[in-house]
Amino acid sequence: MRSQQTSSEVFGPWSRLHPKPRPAPGQPLPRSPGPQAVRVRGPARPVGRTMGLPVARLWGPPGPPLTVALYLALTLHPARAPTPPHRDYCVLGAGPAGLQMAYFLHRAGRDYTVFERAPGPGSFFTRYPRHRRLISINKRYTGRANAEFNLRHDWNSLLSHDPRLLFRHYSPAYFPDASDMVRYLGDFASRLGLHVLYNTTIAHVTLNKDRQAWNGHYFILTDHKGQAYQCSVLLVATGLSVPNLVDFPGSEYAEGYESVSIDPKDFVGQNVLILGRGNSAFETAENILGVTNFIHMLSRSRVRLSWATHYVGDLRAINNGLLDTYQLKSLDGLLESDLTDLAIVKDHEGKFHITLKFYWEEGNQRADAITLPQDDSDNFAMRVAYDRVIRCLGWNFDFSIFNKSLKLSSVGEFSKKYPLVRGSYESKGSRGLFVLGTASHSVDYRKSAGGFIHGFRYTVRAVHRLLEHRHHGVAWPSTEHPITQLTSSILRRVNEASGLYQMFSVLADVVLVKENATAFEYLEEFPTQVLAQLETITGRQARHGLFAINMEYGRNFSGPDKDVFFYDRSVGHTEDAWQSNFLHPVIYYYRHLPTEQDVRFRPADWPLPRPTAIHHIVEDFLTDWTAPVGHILPLRRFLENCLDTDLRSFYADKGT
Repeated sequence: MRSQQTSSEVFGPWSRLHPKPRPAPGQPLPRSPGPQAVRVRGPARPVGRTMGLPVARLWGPPGPPLTVALYLALTLHPARAPTPPHRDYCVLGAGPAGLQMAYFLHRAGRDYTVFERAPGPGSFFTRYPRHRRLISINKRYTGRANAEFNLRHDWNSLLSHDPRLLFRHYSPAYFPDASDMVRYLGDFASRLGLHVLYNTTIAHVTLNKDRQAWNGHYFILTDHKGQAYQCSVLLVATGLSVPNLVDFPGSEYAEGYESVSIDPKDFVGQNVLILGRGNSAFETAENILGVTNFIHMLSRSRVRLSWATHYVGDLRAINNGLLDTYQLKSLDGLLESDLTDLAIVKDHEGKFHITLKFYWEEGNQRADAITLPQDDSDNFAMRVAYDRVIRCLGWNFDFSIFNKSLKLSSVGEFSKKYPLVRGSYESKGSRGLFVLGTASHSVDYRKSAGGFIHGFRYTVRAVHRLLEHRHHGVAWPSTEHPITQLTSSILRRVNEASGLYQMFSVLADVVLVKENATAFEYLEEFPTQVLAQLETITGRQARHGLFAINMEYGRNFSGPDKDVFFYDRSVGHTEDAWQSNFLHPVIYYYRHLPTEQDVRFRPADWPLPRPTAIHHIVEDFLTDWTAPVGHILPLRRFLENCLDTDLRSFYADKGT
């Protein structure tokens, strides 16, 4: 059973004493002023004896001078407002990303609290997806005992030291039920003893500038009861919770995905129009496919299939039954049009008709006076009337609780959907504010898996490592090895690492070469977009060259218009490795750490700046890059050429 925690339990009794803000790391604590002498006017009045000595009354009726002094002190210098309870780290949201960050903070012994508006963690999954089936893979068997490798195919587990907290123990289903996720997150929070303040809705967040604060300001959080909290670092893990609305004439007639009935009986014999073409739209269609007259699906652009784009957020096969019924001529269909060019008209029978917006504007907005497209073109595709119109247009970030001083929103492609963040997941407008989880997906939208548990569990860990160095002087974890172990170290990671595999082209391993290439330092899963800041972020030095190990798909292999099943799509010869299409390791070598300008002006679609040298390990059908001739030998020769060093002693040690 999860115990409910009150504010005093989470913040401790000291919070009620309103302490002063803590100094930044490395700054001395303020000195106590010490005991102050009290000067009492007039002779002391004996009021008794102690050990034969007279005792003076320190506080008697004040004389006129003291009364005046007290009056002036209270009126000219009123009492300061109490400082809100303080935490070094505040996490908004006890969903997967918030709990993942809480785990890392907890293990590091940091001062933190997670705020959650619901009575338990994972509240999103108590309601969504509406039809309860997750599309995240729960692959319980791989034939391998390596725990790190198995995480490559476990899309639901969070990272922890407890093997009981693997999702495979919570559901046998390949696509599990959302209720299993709720149960899993509840156990994750309770078993690990994470500090979560439930039933606490943060209603407003603003800044309070203070030179002594870690980042030059504190974040002030106010909950629904008016209680204020203060923190040095704010970690926002609230996800995307605001339904995306498109304003067009008649849009008010559309039922939202968040509230429409999920009982197929309510759709028997109906004509249904679904607005959208993502997984929520197809999930909704899949649920009623067998009882409707037909389903039409309307969206701005063509459907994007995840197997073609290699992006797990695009349409998954488990939901795409409508594609079959459309292409096999069973009345259902897909159409493309910009919703802002259309209008929905409701007739006197309660049926809905689709017309063009300019017809609606010319018809004085009266249903019987509006021209329909079929009046001019009798074979207009959407000339039938619909019984239901359902809106499934995705979700946006909730900016409403954040003061404008935080500068979270922006203009541009993601102005409504995502907060404005850097490649380090830190807000561009407020230092010390980091966005985690689904809400941070603007960094790799439609490029990698950063919007999903199996991706952001690693980006959250990267943010924690950044914070550990910035505020606590703990350098980014690394291991140091003799240079003869370079080839084996790289091969181990590309064959086992789950973070590289899932966050391809976003997180890369970095090898820092030591002086004279006698040794190297190995750093795991560093964000590629901030490579130029590596020394500042990690506390490590890159003075003698470096390698970046990345996982990539072929340059022209992913896209909604790509045929990923074309003949001869695989590459098997090492000399053609650079043409590999499927996910494969790519090693970049730099003589010097790239600059900010190098990163900013890198070639289009390149995850990293142009290197001194580059090596592709040829793709492998089994994703097993251990072939002595096809994989290992070309890699060793590339490393030797870069370093001008013989690495063959590694093979002598291994007897190969």
